[in-house]
Amino acid sequence: MERKDKRALTQLRQIKVQRDYLNTAEGSCLIELGDTRVLCAATVERNVPPFLKGTNTGWLTAEYRMLPRSTQSRIVRDKVSGRTMEIQRLIGRSLRSVIDMRLLGEKTIWIDCDVIQADGGTRTVSVIGGFFALVDCLQAMYKQGVITEFPVVDYLGAISVGILRGNHVLDLSYQEDVEADVDMNVVMKGAGEFVEIQGTAENGSFSKDDLDALLELAKKGILEIVEEEKKYYKDIIGKL
Repeated sequence: MERKDKRALTQLRQIKVQRDYLNTAEGSCLIELGDTRVLCAATVERNVPPFLKGTNTGWLTAEYRMLPRSTQSRIVRDKVSGRTMEIQRLIGRSLRSVIDMRLLGEKTIWIDCDVIQADGGTRTVSVIGGFFALVDCLQAMYKQGVITEFPVVDYLGAISVGILRGNHVLDLSYQEDVEADVDMNVVMKGAGEFVEIQGTAENGSFSKDDLDALLELAKKGILEIVEEEKKYYKDIIGKL
């Protein structure tokens, strides 16, 4: 099977990250994976949800939106759909998995992910971009003495995989996602532990062998993403 962009079945699209994209946020980036582009920003608030009051433990949460012309037809602005809620919860859960919340004190970090152009994988790209924005935010807090220990305990990556015309495929574009018989999003730590696996047979079903092959393919892609993250953070994650 030949892909429209000539990639191999097991090949990621090109990743581009522009850190410190906003000079108004504690941490931010514009991340691109192929033609999918997401603006991610981190904000620190000196309070926590009621269930954490008095615990000296922090919190992290996320919001996700697709801008009106991020797709071929206009999306209604500020419409919080069930899909939007599910994706922003995924982003929050994923990022919390690599943070020691006890080291934040009673502070909340908001991660805002705004999709400015969508071509598949917007939730997984948001997780990756959210990680960049979060780490830069926490690094600034550490340097300023707002926190005394660096709380990031591992790297984090996310990617889509699927079965398309009988082939196991990595990093699906929008058109590939639409045509795929199986569609899966995987979030994994740098150490190889899975955080989230969302898989659906859009047409028919898939076998245990298919599942194993897709997870191995996702792991391969995520470890490549982690190598990209290490270019920026190898001197701080696991070192401070």
